[in-house]
Amino acid sequence: MLAQIYDFEGVVPVVDPRAYVHPGAILIGDVFVGARCYIGAGAVLRGDFGRIVLEDDSNVQDNCVVHSLPDFDCVMERRSHIGHGAVIHGCRIGAGALIGMNAVILDKAVIGEDALVAAMTLVKVSQVIPPAVMVTGIPAKVVRELNARDLAWKREGTDGYLELAQRSASGVRAVVALDHADPARLAQRTAWQHLFSGA
Repeated sequence: MLAQIYDFEGVVPVVDPRAYVHPGAILIGDVFVGARCYIGAGAVLRGDFGRIVLEDDSNVQDNCVVHSLPDFDCVMERRSHIGHGAVIHGCRIGAGALIGMNAVILDKAVIGEDALVAAMTLVKVSQVIPPAVMVTGIPAKVVRELNARDLAWKREGTDGYLELAQRSASGVRAVVALDHADPARLAQRTAWQHLFSGA
């Protein structure tokens, strides 16, 4: 089952064959999705006003909204990590940056390389976030620099989505729900435990 992909006035999204786009995601118009990217269910990338670029090894998780501007391409650089429900609007996300769940990044904002935007944070119009810092709040304020442990944790999380893209390409398919659970099913949880154990 393919994702919902639409042209806009003859402009068709471009998706690298090594990317995984969930069948419940929607791509419209001038959208480029790079190699090994993951786009989750319910995500919408709408390239009607301008261009959207998701560079290689990045992820846009479930229920995110990505939109662009006529005079400012929306670019999520390599290994961008966009958490569930985030809104990315006509801005630039630096390489390796992590945007937390339900964060909002507004027009022409620039998020520095390896920065961490905490969940529920609002980055204002044209705000510039320095590299390798954590920001939080409404509006976003720098709370501290990221240390080596933070950066390693971020890299591991992004690596998990690279793995998920590969697994989803062959492991996600439409089925009919079961009417009861198999008792052995809980063992599946251990496949991801290394990402959440803090080890």
